Amino acid sequence: MPNSERTLKVEAVVLRHSDYGEADRLLTLFSREQGKLRAIAKGVRKVQSRKAGHLEPFTQVSLMLAQGRDLWIVTQAEAIETMQPLRDDLTRLSYAAYAVELLDRFTYEEGQNWQLYNLLLETLKRIAQEENSFVPVHYYEMRLLDLMGFRPMLFECAVCGKTIQAEDQYFSAERGGVLCPDCGLMVNEARAVSMDALRYLRHFQRSTYGEAKRAAPTPETRAEVEALLNYYLTYLLERNLNSPEFIRQIQRRSKA
Repeated sequence: MPNSERTLKVEAVVLRHSDYGEADRLLTLFSREQGKLRAIAKGVRKVQSRKAGHLEPFTQVSLMLAQGRDLWIVTQAEAIETMQPLRDDLTRLSYAAYAVELLDRFTYEEGQNWQLYNLLLETLKRIAQEENSFVPVHYYEMRLLDLMGFRPMLFECAVCGKTIQAEDQYFSAERGGVLCPDCGLMVNEARAVSMDALRYLRHFQRSTYGEAKRAAPTPETRAEVEALLNYYLTYLLERNLNSPEFIRQIQRRSKA
Protein backbone atom coordinates (compact mmCIF):
# COMPACT_ATOMS: atom_id res chain seq x y z
CA MET A 1 0.00 0.00 0.00
CA PRO A 2 1.65 3.29 -1.13
CA ASN A 3 0.30 5.48 1.69
CA SER A 4 -0.45 4.99 5.40
CA GLU A 5 -3.52 7.28 5.39
CA ARG A 6 -6.94 5.64 5.19
CA THR A 7 -8.26 8.07 2.55
CA LEU A 8 -6.54 9.95 -0.21
CA LYS A 9 -7.60 12.70 -2.62
CA VAL A 10 -5.65 12.81 -5.87
CA GLU A 11 -5.67 14.29 -9.34
CA ALA A 12 -4.66 11.62 -11.83
CA VAL A 13 -4.54 10.43 -15.41
CA VAL A 14 -5.99 6.98 -16.07
CA LEU A 15 -3.26 4.98 -17.81
CA ARG A 16 -5.20 1.75 -18.37
CA HIS A 17 -7.85 -0.50 -16.90
CA SER A 18 -8.78 -4.16 -16.94
CA ASP A 19 -11.85 -6.11 -15.88
CA TYR A 20 -11.72 -7.43 -12.33
CA GLY A 21 -14.26 -9.85 -10.94
CA GLU A 22 -17.84 -9.67 -12.21
CA ALA A 23 -18.42 -5.92 -12.19
CA ASP A 24 -15.25 -4.16 -11.05
CA ARG A 25 -12.26 -2.66 -12.87
CA LEU A 26 -8.61 -2.56 -11.90
CA LEU A 27 -7.17 0.88 -12.71
CA THR A 28 -3.59 1.94 -13.22
CA LEU A 29 -3.31 5.67 -12.48
CA PHE A 30 -0.56 8.25 -12.56
CA SER A 31 -1.32 10.92 -9.98
CA ARG A 32 0.13 14.32 -9.24
CA GLU A 33 0.33 13.61 -5.50
CA GLN A 34 1.44 9.98 -5.29
CA GLY A 35 2.85 8.98 -8.68
CA LYS A 36 1.67 5.63 -10.00
CA LEU A 37 -1.17 3.95 -8.12
CA ARG A 38 -3.39 0.93 -8.61
CA ALA A 39 -7.01 1.10 -7.52
CA ILE A 40 -10.25 -0.85 -7.77
CA ALA A 41 -13.40 0.80 -9.11
CA LYS A 42 -16.17 -1.35 -7.65
CA GLY A 43 -19.32 -1.95 -9.69
CA VAL A 44 -18.12 0.33 -12.47
CA ARG A 45 -19.06 -2.16 -15.22
CA LYS A 46 -22.71 -2.18 -14.18
CA VAL A 47 -25.02 -0.30 -16.54
CA GLN A 48 -26.19 2.09 -13.82
CA SER A 49 -22.68 3.01 -12.64
CA ARG A 50 -22.05 6.76 -12.60
CA LYS A 51 -18.28 6.39 -12.33
CA ALA A 52 -17.66 4.53 -15.61
CA GLY A 53 -17.46 7.58 -17.89
CA HIS A 54 -14.98 9.27 -15.54
CA LEU A 55 -12.48 6.41 -15.51
CA GLU A 56 -11.62 5.79 -19.16
CA PRO A 57 -7.96 5.72 -20.29
CA PHE A 58 -6.35 9.15 -20.90
CA THR A 59 -8.95 10.91 -18.70
CA GLN A 60 -7.72 13.48 -16.21
CA VAL A 61 -9.78 12.85 -13.10
CA SER A 62 -10.20 13.95 -9.49
CA LEU A 63 -10.49 10.93 -7.19
CA MET A 64 -11.27 10.09 -3.61
CA LEU A 65 -9.62 6.81 -2.64
CA ALA A 66 -10.12 4.64 0.43
CA GLN A 67 -7.57 2.20 1.74
CA GLY A 68 -8.39 -1.43 0.98
CA ARG A 69 -6.53 -4.54 2.04
CA ASP A 70 -4.16 -4.56 -0.94
CA LEU A 71 -5.36 -1.78 -3.24
CA TRP A 72 -6.96 1.63 -3.10
CA ILE A 73 -10.74 1.69 -3.65
CA VAL A 74 -12.31 4.47 -5.72
CA THR A 75 -15.10 6.08 -3.69
CA GLN A 76 -15.61 9.22 -5.80
CA ALA A 77 -14.57 10.11 -9.36
CA GLU A 78 -15.06 13.31 -11.32
CA ALA A 79 -13.55 13.87 -14.76
CA ILE A 80 -11.59 17.10 -15.16
CA GLU A 81 -10.72 16.59 -18.85
CA THR A 82 -12.01 13.63 -20.87
CA MET A 83 -9.59 14.14 -23.80
CA GLN A 84 -12.47 13.33 -26.16
CA PRO A 85 -10.54 14.25 -29.36
CA LEU A 86 -8.23 11.32 -28.62
CA ARG A 87 -11.19 8.93 -28.81
CA ASP A 88 -12.62 10.51 -31.97
CA ASP A 89 -9.53 9.96 -34.11
CA LEU A 90 -7.62 6.67 -34.42
CA THR A 91 -4.31 8.36 -35.21
CA ARG A 92 -4.49 10.57 -32.13
CA LEU A 93 -5.65 7.56 -30.09
CA SER A 94 -2.64 5.51 -31.21
CA TYR A 95 -0.14 8.22 -30.22
CA ALA A 96 -1.87 8.79 -26.87
CA ALA A 97 -1.67 5.05 -26.23
CA TYR A 98 2.05 5.21 -26.99
CA ALA A 99 2.65 8.12 -24.57
CA VAL A 100 0.77 6.30 -21.80
CA GLU A 101 2.48 2.96 -22.43
CA LEU A 102 5.92 4.57 -22.39
CA LEU A 103 5.33 6.21 -19.01
CA ASP A 104 3.74 3.03 -17.64
CA ARG A 105 6.76 0.92 -18.65
CA PHE A 106 9.31 3.36 -17.21
CA THR A 107 7.63 3.90 -13.82
CA TYR A 108 6.81 1.91 -10.70
CA GLU A 109 4.72 2.67 -7.62
CA GLU A 110 7.50 4.78 -6.19
CA GLY A 111 5.99 8.07 -4.99
CA GLN A 112 5.33 11.58 -6.22
CA ASN A 113 6.74 12.87 -9.50
CA TRP A 114 4.73 15.97 -10.38
CA GLN A 115 7.04 16.86 -13.28
CA LEU A 116 6.28 13.54 -14.96
CA TYR A 117 2.56 13.99 -14.29
CA ASN A 118 2.58 17.45 -15.86
CA LEU A 119 4.58 16.20 -18.85
CA LEU A 120 2.09 13.39 -19.51
CA LEU A 121 -0.91 15.66 -19.15
CA GLU A 122 0.54 18.37 -21.39
CA THR A 123 1.47 15.77 -24.01
CA LEU A 124 -2.00 14.21 -24.13
CA LYS A 125 -3.51 17.67 -24.56
CA ARG A 126 -1.04 18.50 -27.36
CA ILE A 127 -1.81 15.25 -29.18
CA ALA A 128 -5.54 16.00 -28.80
CA GLN A 129 -5.24 19.55 -30.11
CA GLU A 130 -2.51 19.60 -32.76
CA GLU A 131 -2.83 18.36 -36.32
CA ASN A 132 0.50 16.54 -36.42
CA SER A 133 1.83 14.45 -33.53
CA PHE A 134 5.49 14.36 -34.59
CA VAL A 135 6.64 17.20 -32.33
CA PRO A 136 4.37 16.43 -29.31
CA VAL A 137 5.45 12.77 -29.25
CA HIS A 138 9.18 13.16 -29.79
CA TYR A 139 9.47 16.20 -27.52
CA TYR A 140 7.73 14.04 -24.89
CA GLU A 141 10.21 11.20 -25.42
CA MET A 142 13.20 13.49 -24.91
CA ARG A 143 11.73 15.12 -21.78
CA LEU A 144 10.78 11.70 -20.39
CA LEU A 145 14.34 10.46 -20.90
CA ASP A 146 15.60 13.51 -18.99
CA LEU A 147 13.24 12.95 -16.07
CA MET A 148 14.01 9.22 -15.87
CA GLY A 149 17.79 9.81 -15.84
CA PHE A 150 18.53 8.52 -19.36
CA ARG A 151 19.36 11.77 -21.16
CA PRO A 152 21.32 10.77 -24.27
CA MET A 153 24.66 12.46 -24.98
CA LEU A 154 24.20 14.38 -28.24
CA PHE A 155 26.94 17.00 -28.23
CA GLU A 156 30.06 15.00 -27.28
CA CYS A 157 31.11 11.50 -28.27
CA ALA A 158 29.85 9.06 -25.62
CA VAL A 159 33.14 7.12 -25.86
CA CYS A 160 36.01 9.58 -26.30
CA GLY A 161 34.30 12.81 -25.22
CA LYS A 162 35.26 14.81 -28.30
CA THR A 163 32.85 17.48 -29.52
CA ILE A 164 30.60 16.15 -32.26
CA GLN A 165 31.29 17.80 -35.61
CA ALA A 166 28.83 18.73 -38.37
CA GLU A 167 28.93 15.39 -40.18
CA ASP A 168 27.11 12.07 -40.09
CA GLN A 169 27.76 10.15 -36.86
CA TYR A 170 26.81 6.96 -35.02
CA PHE A 171 24.49 6.32 -32.09
CA SER A 172 24.91 3.65 -29.43
CA ALA A 173 22.08 2.78 -27.04
CA GLU A 174 24.53 0.83 -24.88
CA ARG A 175 26.89 3.81 -24.58
CA GLY A 176 24.00 6.24 -24.16
CA GLY A 177 24.51 8.63 -27.00
CA VAL A 178 26.22 9.75 -30.18
CA LEU A 179 29.62 8.40 -31.20
CA CYS A 180 32.12 10.14 -33.47
CA PRO A 181 32.93 8.31 -36.74
CA ASP A 182 36.17 6.86 -35.35
CA CYS A 183 34.56 5.43 -32.19
CA GLY A 184 31.37 4.41 -34.00
CA LEU A 185 33.27 2.04 -36.27
CA MET A 186 34.64 0.25 -33.20
CA VAL A 187 31.26 -0.34 -31.45
CA ASN A 188 29.43 -3.28 -32.99
CA GLU A 189 25.89 -2.32 -32.02
CA ALA A 190 26.21 1.36 -33.00
CA ARG A 191 24.01 2.51 -35.86
CA ALA A 192 24.57 5.35 -38.29
CA VAL A 193 22.77 8.65 -37.66
CA SER A 194 22.64 11.52 -40.12
CA MET A 195 23.48 15.06 -39.11
CA ASP A 196 19.93 16.14 -39.98
CA ALA A 197 18.38 13.60 -37.56
CA LEU A 198 20.90 14.53 -34.87
CA ARG A 199 20.06 18.21 -35.35
CA TYR A 200 16.38 17.57 -34.57
CA LEU A 201 17.18 15.38 -31.57
CA ARG A 202 19.35 18.18 -30.18
CA HIS A 203 16.60 20.70 -30.94
CA PHE A 204 14.05 18.70 -28.91
CA GLN A 205 16.52 18.15 -26.07
CA ARG A 206 17.47 21.78 -25.46
CA SER A 207 14.38 23.75 -26.59
CA THR A 208 11.14 24.86 -25.01
CA TYR A 209 8.05 23.31 -26.52
CA GLY A 210 7.26 26.56 -28.34
CA GLU A 211 10.69 26.47 -29.96
CA ALA A 212 10.42 22.75 -30.72
CA LYS A 213 7.16 23.32 -32.64
CA ARG A 214 9.12 25.07 -35.37
CA ALA A 215 10.71 21.74 -36.37
CA ALA A 216 9.87 20.77 -39.95
CA PRO A 217 11.95 17.72 -40.91
CA THR A 218 11.69 15.91 -44.23
CA PRO A 219 9.78 12.60 -44.23
CA GLU A 220 13.12 10.75 -44.41
CA THR A 221 14.54 12.60 -41.40
CA ARG A 222 11.27 12.13 -39.51
CA ALA A 223 11.44 8.37 -40.06
CA GLU A 224 15.08 8.28 -38.95
CA VAL A 225 14.34 10.20 -35.72
CA GLU A 226 11.46 7.85 -34.92
CA ALA A 227 13.53 4.73 -35.59
CA LEU A 228 16.48 5.98 -33.52
CA LEU A 229 14.36 6.89 -30.51
CA ASN A 230 12.49 3.58 -30.72
CA TYR A 231 15.86 1.76 -30.77
CA TYR A 232 17.08 3.65 -27.68
CA LEU A 233 13.84 3.31 -25.71
CA THR A 234 13.51 -0.40 -26.51
CA TYR A 235 17.07 -0.96 -25.31
CA LEU A 236 16.42 0.87 -22.04
CA LEU A 237 13.16 -0.98 -21.38
CA GLU A 238 14.63 -4.35 -22.45
CA ARG A 239 11.43 -5.18 -24.28
CA ASN A 240 9.39 -4.06 -27.28
CA LEU A 241 6.49 -1.68 -26.85
CA ASN A 242 3.02 -2.67 -28.10
CA SER A 243 1.70 0.69 -29.31
CA PRO A 244 4.25 1.39 -32.11
CA GLU A 245 2.82 -1.55 -34.07
CA PHE A 246 -0.69 -0.13 -33.51
CA ILE A 247 0.55 3.22 -34.86
CA ARG A 248 1.99 1.51 -37.96
CA GLN A 249 -1.28 -0.32 -38.60
CA ILE A 250 -3.23 2.95 -38.45
CA GLN A 251 -0.72 4.62 -40.78
CA ARG A 252 -0.96 1.78 -43.29
CA ARG A 253 -4.75 1.91 -43.17
CA SER A 254 -4.79 5.67 -43.78
CA LYS A 255 -2.57 5.26 -46.89
CA ALA A 256 -4.62 2.40 -48.35
